[in-house]
Amino acid sequence: MDNLTHTLTAVAISQTGLNRKTRFATLTLILCANAPDIDVLSGLKDSVTYLKYHRGITHSFVGIIFLAVLLSGLIFWVGKRVQPKPGLPLNSRWLLLAAFLGTGSHLLLDFTNAYGVRPFLPFSGRWYAWDIMPIFDPLLLALLILGLAVPWLLRVVSEEVGARKPRLVPGAIFCLGAMVALWGIRDFAHRRALSILDSHTYSGEDAQRFSALPVALNPFTWTGVVETESSFHVVRVNALDTNGLPEEMGTFEKPPMSPALAAAMNTRAGKIFLNFARFPWAQVDESEQGYSVSMCDLRFYHAAAQSRGFTLEVELDKNLQTRSETFYFAGPRRD
Repeated sequence: MDNLTHTLTAVAISQTGLNRKTRFATLTLILCANAPDIDVLSGLKDSVTYLKYHRGITHSFVGIIFLAVLLSGLIFWVGKRVQPKPGLPLNSRWLLLAAFLGTGSHLLLDFTNAYGVRPFLPFSGRWYAWDIMPIFDPLLLALLILGLAVPWLLRVVSEEVGARKPRLVPGAIFCLGAMVALWGIRDFAHRRALSILDSHTYSGEDAQRFSALPVALNPFTWTGVVETESSFHVVRVNALDTNGLPEEMGTFEKPPMSPALAAAMNTRAGKIFLNFARFPWAQVDESEQGYSVSMCDLRFYHAAAQSRGFTLEVELDKNLQTRSETFYFAGPRRD
């Protein structure tokens, strides 16, 4: 999920009452809810390295435990050296709990979307994804802002008129309850979409593998990616219309295996990309200089866009030696 959603979730958790247990509870939650994304620093080297390490060890159970202990200890150490105003004491146990809730919420939120996480690193690099939420969900973000902003505005108004200040707890509970309710609705719709995908044939072929991927705003509209023996099909699915046919958005024939494609798949970038991609589809173009191999993950295909998301470009010479490897989050279309 995006970092604003992570941050607002952390604030909501704090406002349920944890912020009244120890000083720096909210700060700890916010820092820990965003800390796993420190892996973005791997992108300073190149985009392929970023793809390899993003949602890696810092998004595993080992990683979030380490980050929680490290950050809570650091905040406790700093807090002991800050002269506090009269008020809440600094409690190491509550800080540690806040830290665990922060890093844990990050892992859970990232698990809900199609990108997925690798929670069992370094022991297993297997990807897990619930596939029910888009990476950026305006609806969830609006619910979080609403639940946090309305009680805060009511409190400001109450202070001005001298009335009793309303509590912030109900707004925080609304945020977290709305989030869980949205997950429940999307999970229900997701299961229906998967059932619809499984009940049809595609160009006369049965589905070998398929996924239903979320669309922003509308929890009942899904993008289906279906693999058959000869091709991939990207379709639109209405989870409320169990009798309707999926709407075809794109058909991608599987390329024959060639020396150029095999060489591209065996490069460092190719191995990293194929470890990540769930529905990899490739194109091979030959020129006077050599071969250009493009591989994209159809999970992130958008029919209306002028690009394909998550695309790897490998340039090879005539001897199949690598000339360049580049990963794009929005790669050029090559139809």
